[in-house]
Amino acid sequence: MNSSNAIEAPGAPLSPVQFLIALWGVLGVLALLTQALVRLAPMALEPIVKGQYGPGHWALCIAWMLFMAHSEGYKGFQKRFSPRVVARAVHLSRHPRVVHVLFAPLFCMAFFHATKRGLAIAWGVTSMVIVLVIVVRMLPQPWRGIIDAGVVVGLLWGAIAIVAFFVKGVRGHELPVNPELPDAEGRS
Repeated sequence: MNSSNAIEAPGAPLSPVQFLIALWGVLGVLALLTQALVRLAPMALEPIVKGQYGPGHWALCIAWMLFMAHSEGYKGFQKRFSPRVVARAVHLSRHPRVVHVLFAPLFCMAFFHATKRGLAIAWGVTSMVIVLVIVVRMLPQPWRGIIDAGVVVGLLWGAIAIVAFFVKGVRGHELPVNPELPDAEGRS
């Protein structure tokens, strides 16, 4: 299945139980993004509050935020991660398995029960993020604040995209991504 195919043909809206299963998966992912936002936003604001930005810092920060809005927010989250999280949540709600439902947020992020490609992407991106977090923490202000400002923009975009795709998904609308499910499960 190529990445332009949808999880399933558009169908009926989710039942109340299906909705709760999908909601659990999506809320878990949103909680992780929210935790990152709450942790990074003060670091992004610190150099602004302390008056550490000169004209060059402002220009770099604005350019970085625009770049991250496009690359992380739009291309990374809106076009890939966010609809995939929701597609996997909707699939799980329609085909529940106890262990998958218990660990629905991890299922929705493709940390298990995914294609080799999906697993590689999930674990690879997570590993890269961990390394980048460690490196960025070592940077002094205002440089750390500039980087964190861009990341906050991308994460916020991603969280909003998840909510928007969730509304579509629970109503039975087609989601334009491959859910990266093993075998034939993700095929239309």
